[in-house]
Amino acid sequence: MKTKLQKHYRLLSFLSGWLAVAALPPYYAFPVLFISFSLLLWLIQNSATKGMAFKSGYYFGFAFFAFGLIWINNALLLDAKAFGWLVPIVFLASGFFFGLFIAIPAWLCWYAKKDWARYLAFAAFFVIFEWLRSFFLTGFPWNLLGSTLAFSDILIQAASLGGTYFLSLLMLLAAGAPFLWFSNKSKRNLIISTSVIAVILIFLSGFGYFKVKAHPYQASSTIVRLVQPAIPQNLKWNAAALSDNLEQHIKLSQLPGFDNVDFVIWGETAFPYAIEQDIYHRQMLQYAIPPQGYLITGALRYEDIQNEQYKVYNSLFILDKSNKIVAIYDKFHLVPFGEYIPLRKYLPEWIKPIANAIGSFEKGLGPEVIKIPEYPSLGGLICYEVIFPHQILDNNNRPQWMVNLTNDGWYGDSAGPYQHLVAARLRAVEEGITIARVAGSGISALISPLGIVLDQIGLHKNGILDIALPIETEFSTTYSRLGNNVILLLCAFLLAVAFVQKNADN
Repeated sequence: MKTKLQKHYRLLSFLSGWLAVAALPPYYAFPVLFISFSLLLWLIQNSATKGMAFKSGYYFGFAFFAFGLIWINNALLLDAKAFGWLVPIVFLASGFFFGLFIAIPAWLCWYAKKDWARYLAFAAFFVIFEWLRSFFLTGFPWNLLGSTLAFSDILIQAASLGGTYFLSLLMLLAAGAPFLWFSNKSKRNLIISTSVIAVILIFLSGFGYFKVKAHPYQASSTIVRLVQPAIPQNLKWNAAALSDNLEQHIKLSQLPGFDNVDFVIWGETAFPYAIEQDIYHRQMLQYAIPPQGYLITGALRYEDIQNEQYKVYNSLFILDKSNKIVAIYDKFHLVPFGEYIPLRKYLPEWIKPIANAIGSFEKGLGPEVIKIPEYPSLGGLICYEVIFPHQILDNNNRPQWMVNLTNDGWYGDSAGPYQHLVAARLRAVEEGITIARVAGSGISALISPLGIVLDQIGLHKNGILDIALPIETEFSTTYSRLGNNVILLLCAFLLAVAFVQKNADN
């Protein structure tokens, strides 16, 4: 006979997934994961069929992603009259599609009939599907479970070993450990489950503590000025406001201390004109270029302009004190349904007016190293590119620091900008590299190779930040050298152990 809990497994799964969202940045209600994932494992264990196990994972995943990504709808509400009707569609689509990345691990681990085997198999499959989510259909590795540890600079340091996926795996093993006890309430299982949690937390704390202690921040002689004008998104591309927006960037750039700065850095598409063609407005940039250094700015790049036909790139430009463009980086990881629409020409006619409101950008060539005489070499990242583990730089030709230009004005005062900042911090830890993150509106920060925010300009605050790059701008990490091989081997090992456990008494 089914218990009341089993009869209501759909509701329980949904509520568990919704509850798990509270552990994500910026909320960090860390203990809820122990309830959410242990309950999900219990529901899978008590599923009479593989279909029921799949549904348990799917309802959990639907709630986790639909509510965890709800901030996306703020972008649609900026023009509610035109796009507001899409809000429920995007909400449901987030849950329906991404929910599969938890439903399938739940279904696969159902075949492991023993508690230990199921527990290990679920953790391994969950992380494998997080990894698949990073590249499947161009990828969207947002809100990886390991990001729930970002409330502590110390606890995220293990990402340097196996990436954020390694943090996710450890979190799942810890959060699922109570399942081992309440599936069989014996003293032995209580000791085992509490020991698993303790060992994982001690490892994360100990490793992180000594790693942070080994790499203290020491200021170099290279000073960067991060400029955040916090221009509201509804004014960013308003034709009547473009000139004022540019003047605001210049005025902030010229604030006291300007003569001592090496790099003035503006955010994504901060220069609102065609920088290579519009000589008049480009001349204004000379007032924002420090006498001894350079201006780094985001702008659209137009190529092959003939008969009103051209290619458009979302780009980073570096200009020297003579106002000459000395380097260009083109964004290569474009946002689907934001900067381009897959299979645009095959869309039905009724959707084309909406599709035409979305950009059609060209892809850049990939990660590049920009060498500036007498300064550390740098690499560029534009906006969403920073969310992709082991894809932000070329480890055969590493830069010494990264510049991440972004604009989170689309998402208002929501979780989105905070989660975007956490993604940059985790990439810094994984690759062992300094990241200067500059948002036109959002959160601008200088992030050390340990993922520590050395200083920042708060969410949607108008201002500048002058700060020195660390002397140790980068160092090699296990993850930077081996990439995802470490975590995939660990998952394979756990699946092998689960298989042995499953067949131990057969």
